Amino acid sequence: MRFAVFVLALGGVLATSSRADDDSSVTRRVGRGVADFTLKDATSTSEHFVRLYSFRGKKAVVLVFLGIDCPVGNLYVPRLSELNTEYKDKGVIFLGINANAHDTESEIAAHAREHGINFPVLKDKNNLATDIARAERTCEVLVIDGRARLCYRGAIDDQYGQGTRKEKPTENYLRDALDAVLAGKPVAVKGTPVAGCLIDRAESKRSGPRVRGASAALAAAWEAKEGSAEIEVGKVTFAADAAPIFQNKCQSCHRPGQAAPFSLLTYDDARKHSAMIREVVEERRMPPWHADPRYSHFSNDRSLSAKDRATLLAWVDQGSPLGDPAKLPAARTFPEGWSIGTPDVVFEIPQPYDVAAQGVLDYVHMKVSTNFKEDMWVQAAEAVPGDRGVVHHIIVYVDDHKGRRPSDGHLCGYAPGDMPSVYPAGVAKRIPAGADLVFQLHYTPNGQPRTDRSKVGLIFAKEPVKHEAHTHGIANHIFEIKPREDNKEVISTMTVLNDAHLLSFMPHMHLRGKDFRYNVTYPDGRKETLLSVPAYDFGWQSYYTLDKPLALPHGTRIECIAHFDNSSANPYNPDPEQTVTWGEQTFQEMMIGYIDYVDDAPFDPKNPATTSAANSPETIVKALRSLSARKASR
Repeated sequence: MRFAVFVLALGGVLATSSRADDDSSVTRRVGRGVADFTLKDATSTSEHFVRLYSFRGKKAVVLVFLGIDCPVGNLYVPRLSELNTEYKDKGVIFLGINANAHDTESEIAAHAREHGINFPVLKDKNNLATDIARAERTCEVLVIDGRARLCYRGAIDDQYGQGTRKEKPTENYLRDALDAVLAGKPVAVKGTPVAGCLIDRAESKRSGPRVRGASAALAAAWEAKEGSAEIEVGKVTFAADAAPIFQNKCQSCHRPGQAAPFSLLTYDDARKHSAMIREVVEERRMPPWHADPRYSHFSNDRSLSAKDRATLLAWVDQGSPLGDPAKLPAARTFPEGWSIGTPDVVFEIPQPYDVAAQGVLDYVHMKVSTNFKEDMWVQAAEAVPGDRGVVHHIIVYVDDHKGRRPSDGHLCGYAPGDMPSVYPAGVAKRIPAGADLVFQLHYTPNGQPRTDRSKVGLIFAKEPVKHEAHTHGIANHIFEIKPREDNKEVISTMTVLNDAHLLSFMPHMHLRGKDFRYNVTYPDGRKETLLSVPAYDFGWQSYYTLDKPLALPHGTRIECIAHFDNSSANPYNPDPEQTVTWGEQTFQEMMIGYIDYVDDAPFDPKNPATTSAANSPETIVKALRSLSARKASR
């Protein structure tokens, strides 16, 4: 009797698979037999059931367990459809399986149509196939030979992971395993770690706490502030305890039409994703906030307090109860369209941009003419993606045609969860007459071809401008990171030339960025750390807005210190064998410490040359270049 070769890829936000029942290693149960099962085809228009052993006559069968909401799972859908097309002529049958308790049959069918899945998707209602496979996460595949023996379990390939993506895979684990089994040869790699979402099982199975990778550095910073003592919160419910936390810390992104992969507006939304909520809260991956809590206070702090964190973990561990519906808080309202109000003018990128379904895309730069006949003073600016599902970030620069570096013409930006640039009355940012706007757009494919047309809206100052707002990139353009170098330090500095007040920060590096710190030395010799990001994450281009503007007297020195990891231990690293220097693309590197600040001296728009131009980016850059020239001549 011959059995089919088949694969289980479990679909369903992101982490490494582990289990402690019979074998917690990546090769658990490899070499053992796999039992038969029968599941309903959710994509069929009739009551059709599929039995695994009915494919004994085929050369191979691939079972793919898919979910609806997992970003990594959806990224792999095109790859799986491609493999199905390639291998069906070799006698291989692909079947999908959805094991998530919260994914209904109608939702599974709609997801398959939307994503162009070209093979049936079965519903594993009671996690029968999942239990047989000992599977926990999306994107895990099991390859079984003709004797129904497990030969490989692990990742499909190494292109996509938790916040990581490569231009193309360098390891093709599933393809290699299938080719070996079809050729009657041993599979060389029998198991690999998996990045994927926890399966929302019909009967939840909790895993113990764990913190790995970059999250560990941030967790250590929090422990240094709060200590390691656990907080007791007693019995908690969604209505009275968890719902307010979701409203305040999660729903700005986790609602329809926003960047997050699923909504958290209702109890059912949260209950369905409770397993992943526990994991990302335990590991401090969500809400996304990367500042060391020991330094400064920020008005846009998205982090959870120790009590809020303990409350959410307890809510999940206690079975995710609803509680008394009468205690539910009133639904939070969100602005439709522009959060800054109706703009005075809107500039769109000149033509729609088609975003591919897969891979890594280079930055896109598009220029838009403002046609301003005079200097315009901007009170508020907001960049808005045309398709939030594929826009990683937007940075809008002002090009005044005077040869400034783009970082010194920064107008505003967008990244998931961050707010627009809004200045208080009497403070504004200047766009010179005749200037252009340059959109830098970074797109991240999500598994489907999409089209974007992003835009920026501006509201002009309605009263006299007393102080000019600036954005300056404290950058180091001259550095070299050697192959496999794991802790390269790069420093940039700025000296405040006129009394000013600091408003916010935005550190910027690429995929090899490891950590970033802003230090300040005041004229009286006092030193202070203003912002430390111990685990820099390129996936979140976060602004850190001080809760109160910080006075920077004339002569204050700001120092930015960054470290880069070009080793193979960095899972985000495109290629550890390359020497890395400054460049626009993500496989190159940048080192910029953006700051927003306001000059203290009054500004007269009618006579800018005689007022507070001392701190302007142009003056600062000229001063730094002059200093460099003097040092070089010594």
